[in-house]
Amino acid sequence: MKTCLTIAGSDSSGGAGIQADLKTFAAHGVYGMSAITALTAQNTLGVNGVSVVEPHFVAQQIQAVFDDIRPHAVKIGMLANSKIVKTVAEQLATYQAKNVVLDPVMIATSGASLLDQDAIHVFIDTLIPKADIVTPNIAELIALCRTQGIDVGIQQTMTCNTMESLSLALFEALPNKTNGDKVSLLTKGGHLSTAHANDLLITEHSKNWLKSKRINTQNSHGTGCTLAAAICAQLALGQPLKIACEKAKEYLNNALTQNLNLGKGNGPLNHLF
Repeated sequence: MKTCLTIAGSDSSGGAGIQADLKTFAAHGVYGMSAITALTAQNTLGVNGVSVVEPHFVAQQIQAVFDDIRPHAVKIGMLANSKIVKTVAEQLATYQAKNVVLDPVMIATSGASLLDQDAIHVFIDTLIPKADIVTPNIAELIALCRTQGIDVGIQQTMTCNTMESLSLALFEALPNKTNGDKVSLLTKGGHLSTAHANDLLITEHSKNWLKSKRINTQNSHGTGCTLAAAICAQLALGQPLKIACEKAKEYLNNALTQNLNLGKGNGPLNHLF
């Protein structure tokens, strides 16, 4: 059986983070393992509290996994602060992790900050070179661009053209992987004000729009985590990156279409439809 490791925060409501990742892994028939970076008290209405795990214990969790059941792919989500970012980067380098999907979790759907501002530079410099693909949403794209000195202007309404130009600029500005290759970039278009929710995949050799109609539902808690985890699972199963992203997007759309409708706010997906 293929194996995946998620390094992320815990969501007490089960819709995002570690819980969403493990459900997604199970739905894809891969064996899921976890290293928890933070505990969050949250539900469909928002994040009420965060308790960050000590970096040395994050490292111990990762070591325990790699020393026994080496993962075929790794998904990284919420990291909370620069010390944990550095710790995770060090562990990935030590174990020469493969098929690393990096979801730059900075801002929750509710608007709560999930990554310290001073950690973003560290994130870019130390962790992105260890990844194979980075999967920002629109808000995270803008934050990463600003950190890299890219002029984003005043974004009242993000268009597909603006999303593409900023993504291409960020792709060129990001540091290369440790082996010298470019890190691939998948910008998620779910927050575009359009009838479609198209994602843009940029690799060293190609640029592809992954197109889909927007699914009108308020139950979208954990979509970013779920998409990244699905890409991770597909890579573990041996799919090429583009196919992995396409299949992951199809899985996410199906999970959204179920319209599970739990909770009083932005409800979770049905990961095990």
